[in-house]
Amino acid sequence: MLTITRDLYDKIVAHAREDHPDEACGMIAGPEGSDRPERYVRMLNAAGSPTFYEFDSAEHKKLSDEMWDNDEEAVVVYHSHTATEAYPSRTDISYANEPQAHYVIVSTADTDGFGEFQFRSFRILEGQVTEEEVKVVEAY
Repeated sequence: MLTITRDLYDKIVAHAREDHPDEACGMIAGPEGSDRPERYVRMLNAAGSPTFYEFDSAEHKKLSDEMWDNDEEAVVVYHSHTATEAYPSRTDISYANEPQAHYVIVSTADTDGFGEFQFRSFRILEGQVTEEEVKVVEAY
């Protein structure tokens, strides 16, 4: 289960809406081994695409260095889908290389008729996708 604060949840959704019609992307870092998302990092989609995201390599390197220096790890890796449901694509699955991370996808497409967006979280290990519950809390 992903437990995330309302503030972080809202930041991810706002970023997805703001970058629409292109995909948005970013990470939330947290203390290594804690499974606790704390530090929101909005990233640039270097692909600038409505169907694909790619972290800017310089931003990604800087973030990786910061996380290493701060004993942090990627707790949440997020991106948006602009025209499809919030479910990992084959490309998303192939790029999932953080086994400890929750992979969050926000769909800004009204694919199910139930609202403006979907917010879903997945674990992706060795190509296997497992959806998990999302619990939004006011604070940890």
